[in-house]
Amino acid sequence: QVDLVESGGGLVQAGGSLRLSCAASGTIDSISTMGWYRQAPEKPRELVATISRGGIINYADSVKGRFTISRDNSKNTVYLQMNSLKTEDTAVYYCTAKTVPYDYWGQGTQVTVSS
Repeated sequence: QVDLVESGGGLVQAGGSLRLSCAASGTIDSISTMGWYRQAPEKPRELVATISRGGIINYADSVKGRFTISRDNSKNTVYLQMNSLKTEDTAVYYCTAKTVPYDYWGQGTQVTVSS
């Protein structure tokens, strides 16, 4: 069992920055990849970024050059630094942790970017 707690969402103006954090607890040694997904109203959940235990990173094209994912294995925490935010980044952001055989999800944190 893995529990994920996200923090750092909020309201920001377009062009601003936010940093999301996700702390994992439980059977953390079983976690391989961690990452972030997001879901805007009336849209499907989509990948934002993932990072493997060894540091291999994958970004959605829409956030490349603006968002940075990082991971502190000593703190069992994954971060998402979001810069140059756009109104289309508005969504609920979910942290995820991949284990075998389950994927775990956090409760989500709202990010709202105003124009």
